[in-house]
Amino acid sequence: MTEKNNTPFLLSSRDADVAETCLLTLYCHAVESQSGDPILKDEKAVEIARALNPALATAESKLLRRLAAGKIDPRLVVFINLRARRYDQYARDFLARHPDGTLVNLGCGMDSRFLRVDNGQMQFFDLDLPDVIALKKRFFEETGRYHLLGRSVLEQDWMEQVLQHSSGPVLFLAEGLFMYLEPEQVRDLVLALQARFPGSELACEVFNKAWLRPLMKKIASGKMQRRCKMGKGAEFKSGLADSREMEQWNPGITFLDDWSYFDEDHPKMGSLRQFRNSKLFRYMQWTVHYRLDQNG
Repeated sequence: MTEKNNTPFLLSSRDADVAETCLLTLYCHAVESQSGDPILKDEKAVEIARALNPALATAESKLLRRLAAGKIDPRLVVFINLRARRYDQYARDFLARHPDGTLVNLGCGMDSRFLRVDNGQMQFFDLDLPDVIALKKRFFEETGRYHLLGRSVLEQDWMEQVLQHSSGPVLFLAEGLFMYLEPEQVRDLVLALQARFPGSELACEVFNKAWLRPLMKKIASGKMQRRCKMGKGAEFKSGLADSREMEQWNPGITFLDDWSYFDEDHPKMGSLRQFRNSKLFRYMQWTVHYRLDQNG
């Protein structure tokens, strides 16, 4: 495989900063999995991180070099793993109701959710940019029930492949994705999912649009770049005002529930648990869960 700047996979300049965030998530899983009393046990992440370390250690990207050296903000490790555990639970709850249902992991990165939640009956799709999926195929093998799709989530032709393999309800998971898209792109995607998959469910992480105002956005972006060493291309572009906002986009979109990091009572949250009653913190970056019924 062609390599660029000593990174383990070829990334276009337009998508590189965003795509690198999938490796940050991977390494957060790997670090936590090797800790005492881990929030999430992800042995596959440990395996992949060890295999990527030599290439990342000499990458031009400061973020990638820090990952290889294990230099990750401990608070971020906790948040990322709490989020993954919650999305795993969304998947398990859905499969408890629909054992032969279909799960679609939008912007999947290097996540191994299929291995963590597989019930032996479901159909599962991992969808991400072609470069990310090319890397993922080094470590994951497709089967009759597990599919790897190298597409932008905005290229809606992937929906046809999902429809070909699913005959029942579908759960779409968008963990750490929507905030990197433009507002109109998020809206168009959600409406397309509603139209093509009536009766499906969507659990998606969102950002508070109040923090997208110029001054607030500068503060938030600066914090991400300092704490995570992310490139400037990995900035948040869209958000919601509240958990029910998507209901206003089209009849048939129904709010089910929401979840915030600060809802968790895990000891590793430490003093951050005191912010659970603060609306400012609880609804800065959180997850909303909707049902997408047929319009009208």
